[in-house]
Amino acid sequence: MPTPIFDINCTQCPRLAAFLEQVRSKHPDYHARPVAPFGDPAARLLIVGLAPGYHGANASGRPFTGDYAGILLYETLYEFGFASAPESRHKDDGLELHNCRISNAVKCLPPQNKPTGDEINTCNPFIKNEIESLAPGSVLLALGGIAHNAVLKTLGYKLSPYKFGHGAEHRLGELTMVDSYHCSRYNTQTRRLTPAMFKQVFARVKQLLDD
Repeated sequence: MPTPIFDINCTQCPRLAAFLEQVRSKHPDYHARPVAPFGDPAARLLIVGLAPGYHGANASGRPFTGDYAGILLYETLYEFGFASAPESRHKDDGLELHNCRISNAVKCLPPQNKPTGDEINTCNPFIKNEIESLAPGSVLLALGGIAHNAVLKTLGYKLSPYKFGHGAEHRLGELTMVDSYHCSRYNTQTRRLTPAMFKQVFARVKQLLDD
């Protein structure tokens, strides 16, 4: 059976589908549907986040676009040559990613930004499709523990030998997964994640890709 590709009309998770219907009613100008991956189809760097933000990707239809979490991410992508501009304003702003693609473990906005385990598992086949498109030697950048675990489950790895940690590296067959704290407003404002820490991770990702 072929691995499912992204489906903008997916309603497999009843709770998420019902929540998005409420959001569309309240914000008819919002995307409020599953959010597709964004970036270079032939990328060797796949960034995996948690889920679309309410007033960010859920509104704009593009990962990490329109909310606070995208500020540091796109600035850093630009600095390391992965993006054509340092800011992602809206879906049609002309921004391009180079050798990089951004996705989420869960494609739909979850209530309180907290997907359930079943919802993550239901969405895993879409991430699997994205990972299967990566060439050997590619890098997965997991933003946060949920993304980290989703990648491991997707690839059939047990979680216990592969502990999440900022800057940790995990060899997964012909791929390498690098972990980072999520670039959320909470993490950056509490200084759990600083710009310098984030740049260190990207410097290592760049080194792995260049090698």
